[in-house]
Amino acid sequence: MNDWLTQTAAAQGRAIGAGRLDPVALTEAYIDAIKAHPMAARIYARPTQDRARIEAVAAHDRAKAGQRLGPLDGVPISWKDLFDTAGIATEAGTALLKGRVPALDARVLRNATAQGLICLGKTHMTELAFSGLGLNPVTATPPNIHGADLVPGGSSSGAAASVAYGLAAAGIGSDTGGSVRVPAAWNDLVGLKTSSGRLSLEGVVPLCVRFDTVGPLTRSVEDAALLLAVMEARRPIDLKGVSLKGRRFIICESVAFEGIEDAPAQAFEEAVGRFEAAGADVTRRAFPSVSAAMALTGPLYPTEAYGLSRDLIESDPDKMFPEILARFRAGRDVSAPDYVAAWHALAQHRGTFWEAVAAYDGVLVPTAPILPPSHDRLLSDADYFKERNLLTLRNTRIGNLLDASVLTLPTGKPSCGLSVMMPPGQEARLLRLGAALEAALAG
Repeated sequence: MNDWLTQTAAAQGRAIGAGRLDPVALTEAYIDAIKAHPMAARIYARPTQDRARIEAVAAHDRAKAGQRLGPLDGVPISWKDLFDTAGIATEAGTALLKGRVPALDARVLRNATAQGLICLGKTHMTELAFSGLGLNPVTATPPNIHGADLVPGGSSSGAAASVAYGLAAAGIGSDTGGSVRVPAAWNDLVGLKTSSGRLSLEGVVPLCVRFDTVGPLTRSVEDAALLLAVMEARRPIDLKGVSLKGRRFIICESVAFEGIEDAPAQAFEEAVGRFEAAGADVTRRAFPSVSAAMALTGPLYPTEAYGLSRDLIESDPDKMFPEILARFRAGRDVSAPDYVAAWHALAQHRGTFWEAVAAYDGVLVPTAPILPPSHDRLLSDADYFKERNLLTLRNTRIGNLLDASVLTLPTGKPSCGLSVMMPPGQEARLLRLGAALEAALAG
């Protein structure tokens, strides 16, 4: 049974449908693996064994009766600890919300449960989701699959670790500035950043509502497509029959390659070479609109984040990790006119960029320009934390500022991901093309 724990969610679902895999036995195997894993307490904030077992029995009965609810009925997954779970604490990685127990599941969790998915538990995350590194000395810092001394990426850090370590078939996270894509990239997973408003934020602890999105961290593009369909209660996207032959891509050279480390740079170029060998046409260009949009980060992100969480934060700021507290407080002195003007300017830059790339099938960038840094140095050096955090999120934040739909794929090099961006609302096209890119990367 343990061999199934590292299979894709889609493969597990097909085996359940064929009668070759029992949801109860699969769920018990995950529960046992979580209990036995030496770093489970750094990955799961709260396993939900009782709920999982009840859901597994129901999935077993449906499968036996030939009444499965969907292709992932009976598959166990994890949820980031900012998705409300009825009767189970949801604390968003902060002591400020300790003991917060919602009455209802988040909308996306309700949708997943209605499709038969099994909730294994809530995963650790960056405090209030406001860092891309995954370091959280307040609750726990999950391990990176390439070394427990390395940060896993954040803020959906435990979500990534749960999948990478074989403790969930997939993880659900959120992405405001890269919080799905960075941990996915640093743990060699697929990560989908959906466009703003695509998936419901009802019952999700907010960071910056105008940038917050929900997305899966998975072992395959197929899994990402299936989980998107589950969470939005739609039919799955058909991924068959897509080729890279004749596809046109453009590499966004603005900002994304400044200070990039050798490993992610080399992994990106090798991946692009594979796309070209599969028949894709790839060109490069700098976009002033991207650089201009990036310059608006300061008045936009911390201002909304602090505005939404100010009362909570200032009720007991000493409970917070100082570096995260400082990130929030950076928004308290931005004026309302500056904030409004920044949003107006960003709308113009978005329009300019998407018009400029309209003739291309996708925009390519390295997901993160650096490899995961050391947990201990980040904790001991505040300046290093700030510098690494900003660099970690730089490339992913391009997608959030442009409200792109974005997919990150593992390149085959440890902790090196490649992202493809499309305009908002293009997730179906993105995932179909992503399946072809995934096949090219697999050789």
